[in-house]
Amino acid sequence: MHRESIYRRYKPEFTPNKENNGNAYWFLFNSNELLVEMGKIPEIPYTKSLEELKINPIRLQYLGTFNGHPCYSGELPSEIQVPRGMAFKDLRSLYDIIEEDLYLLAGRASQIVNWDRSHQFCGQCGAPTITKDDEMAKLCPECGFTSFTRLSPAVITAIIKDGKLLMALHTRTSGNMYGLIAGFVEPGETLTEAVQRETMEEVGLKVKNIEYFGSQPWPYPHSLMIGFTADYDSGEIEVDGKEIIDAKWFDSDQLPQVPSRMSIAGELIQWYLENYSI
Repeated sequence: MHRESIYRRYKPEFTPNKENNGNAYWFLFNSNELLVEMGKIPEIPYTKSLEELKINPIRLQYLGTFNGHPCYSGELPSEIQVPRGMAFKDLRSLYDIIEEDLYLLAGRASQIVNWDRSHQFCGQCGAPTITKDDEMAKLCPECGFTSFTRLSPAVITAIIKDGKLLMALHTRTSGNMYGLIAGFVEPGETLTEAVQRETMEEVGLKVKNIEYFGSQPWPYPHSLMIGFTADYDSGEIEVDGKEIIDAKWFDSDQLPQVPSRMSIAGELIQWYLENYSI
């Protein structure tokens, strides 16, 4: 991936600096929808305190600083009255609309809010947990069990055969947008083994020459997408009918509707076009 990391502008921290009391970025969620200011383009609320917006969150989490400004994530009550000039928007709908670095940070915020909400009690003994002040983790004061933010790695692969790209129609994708072969990594397997297994399970093909391409946080709800390229080895396309309902080899000048380049899927397809265009 050629994208610059948000960590060039974003500094993760766990304890707010009391002297840094200027305006802050507020990533506030009602369920899976993000509160944004509505203008020509949606923007992340940027203000000194939530009192100015008359908002009382259920919980807040300090994320660190972005361009030197404090950042907070928070969970809002379902019955909240939306401030004037603002709206709740599904995070996916803001893809490719708000500034990319802030979108990636919003994805991090979403994952932390969901994790915080679902880890208020210890998964081992059931006692109420506390948030550690030196790392993003929940500690059980009763049994000492520590739980960290959840992350689910998934692989996604651009598979090439005779200069053609394999693309598949997923059951979970709306419309007629074809995508790449992808799936979650299972316990006990390597990333390349996951690529081989998912390809065999979904379309009945064997692949070879698997090479790492890049990775991307994917907050739907807590994934890390790890991209690969691979060459076709053997087999005939046979879709599983559960996750994949169609799959085809496409020439570079015949690609169907494809994902945005902001996604790692889009980056992989762009890599294919740059290297295999007719």
